Amino acid sequence: MEDEKALLRQIFGDSSDSEDESEEKEDSIYDVGCQSTSDPNCPTWEPIKEIKGLWLCRHFLSPHQQSTLLSAIQNEGWFLEASNNQAMRFGDLPSWAIELSNSIREVVLYGDRIHEPPSCAGSDRGEAACWLPPDLLSREPVFDQLIVNVYQPGEGICAHVDLMRFEDGIAIVSLESSCVMHFTQVGEVSDCGKEQPELPMIKIPVFLMPGSLVLLSGDARYLWKHEINRKPGFQMWEGQEVNQERRTSVTLRKLCHAE
Repeated sequence: MEDEKALLRQIFGDSSDSEDESEEKEDSIYDVGCQSTSDPNCPTWEPIKEIKGLWLCRHFLSPHQQSTLLSAIQNEGWFLEASNNQAMRFGDLPSWAIELSNSIREVVLYGDRIHEPPSCAGSDRGEAACWLPPDLLSREPVFDQLIVNVYQPGEGICAHVDLMRFEDGIAIVSLESSCVMHFTQVGEVSDCGKEQPELPMIKIPVFLMPGSLVLLSGDARYLWKHEINRKPGFQMWEGQEVNQERRTSVTLRKLCHAE
């Protein structure tokens, strides 16, 4: 148990409110390099303006936090065999996944310490920042379903909308390799499909760096499909092809309550 607690402290920092203990925090999300909004390593929110409800938080996890989180995932023993590339957990999540969920909630609630929150004029989202609606943030737990995917170079996932058995509000954390995730509106055919659309398809690219966090809610969750096509020629950003390496993603969702 002590080893597990030490590992969680390495990933996310201490969670105590004590002043003495808070002064000793190392590499927590808010206490390392986030005293100034000009620090490029500070978590920074970026709206994907074309898609309502889609937000990207760059530098959500520091390189050290990413490395330690990967170690925690590897210690689960899910990917000892090369044929295993996905692990799912429902209900009781590993301690590191619970801490990750809490950190997501914190970076949404206290993101104004890092960057000015978006304008919520005309919305019913109350005092919370608009990165995720407050009714989703107030859930207990915020997330209770976990998927960890490991993608080798060239491997990706076809366009899809997450199953309706999950509630609104989905979080995706990227680790190891950068990639371009594409969003297309529901009803349009993706590059993975066999049919070709009659009209040019609108595709919104989003560049995901290691340590970044993506939040999908509302339209982004229900009305847009997302995909990662890592075949040659599809992973382009700013005119350059993204280097293909192994990529690990952590997706957190909330199961719908049975009626």
